[in-house]
Amino acid sequence: MVRLFIFGIAAALVLGDQFFPSASPVAGVLAAFATFAVGFLARPIGGVVAGQLGDKRGRKPMLVLALLVMGVSTTAIGLLPSYETIGILAPVLLVLLRVLQGIAVGAQWGGAMLLATEYAPPGKRGLYGSLVQLGVPIGVVTANSAYLITEAVTSDAAFAGWGWRLPFMAGLLVLALAWYIHTRVEETPEFRQAEQRLAEDQKSQGAARSPLREILREHRGTVLLAGGSFAVNTATFYILITGVLDYTTRELGMDRGPVLLVSLLVSCFQLLMIPAAAALSDRIGRIKVYEIGAVGLLLWAIPMFLLIDTGSLVGLATGTFIGSLFLSIMYGPQAALFAELFSAEMRYTGASLGYQIAAVLGGGLAPFVMVLLLETTGTSMSVSAYIIGLAVIALASITVLKRRSR
Repeated sequence: MVRLFIFGIAAALVLGDQFFPSASPVAGVLAAFATFAVGFLARPIGGVVAGQLGDKRGRKPMLVLALLVMGVSTTAIGLLPSYETIGILAPVLLVLLRVLQGIAVGAQWGGAMLLATEYAPPGKRGLYGSLVQLGVPIGVVTANSAYLITEAVTSDAAFAGWGWRLPFMAGLLVLALAWYIHTRVEETPEFRQAEQRLAEDQKSQGAARSPLREILREHRGTVLLAGGSFAVNTATFYILITGVLDYTTRELGMDRGPVLLVSLLVSCFQLLMIPAAAALSDRIGRIKVYEIGAVGLLLWAIPMFLLIDTGSLVGLATGTFIGSLFLSIMYGPQAALFAELFSAEMRYTGASLGYQIAAVLGGGLAPFVMVLLLETTGTSMSVSAYIIGLAVIALASITVLKRRSR
């Protein structure tokens, strides 16, 4: 996740100037956020391919492959020459590398989530699943810290010239993580049992089962409901860590460093709240906790931007801290909830598709939609309305999932 947030912060701060210099400031930011969104559009491809293979061949090999692709593509972005050096080839290569990042993330989440939840002891699946979810605030903390340190030790010209590239070298650490998982982590017991059942079915039926075909034929409603329930969370999250960074520094005239610091502190707060919400879901139920978070986002969408619009650090911190509380309440139990929607034989495929649909509808497009709404309407209340609309969809999806669970 660190690599994803490094790209998001870079898109808000420098990528428009580096790779789309002929555009106006607003158009450059839109182009950079559109490139950011391209990666999300590619994520379902990774989810489908890795899900199909992960349900048939194992969770671990797909996770290792996804990490390798992510590490190489992230490092390559940090080394990519700018528009000034190689012209139109620079944004073309940037988009291609971002697509590879998207495919890798689409493949990665399902494998990591299943390794955590399928190893969980009874009554602890929510808490164990939240360990994967902690990758998000850890990624934000690491990415913001990297840019704060880089900004502190370089001049504005040096930061724009080469300083922004340094955090992308974190891709090399991902390659080391892939090697560690490949050599030290065993396949999950639940997959081994599912693999045996699939082999028996194939022997008795004379044909191999396809998890993807079964999901699309019998469980596509569950996949769509899962995606609809989570889109508001991922959209609001990316609005807060990338869209608000651009909005506060470019439109409200706030200093970049303090805004990054607020984002960093908010993510530290989430490191505590995500496992707490997940542990609570182990006691009172996933959907009940999930629903509380969705209602909170719906009610807080307007006050949050009224506080941000004050242009003060106190207003920004208050708005984003409370917003992140509701995000954490939803995000904590989400991995376990999605895992429990599908049987082990099709869990990688189903959970990945549900998550990545939400990522496309919410996360990838959210910063782009935010800038577009602000420029079109001239008011941040349009962004609040966008969040409210997604929250209504989430609550409707959760209601149907709750009835099905009964």
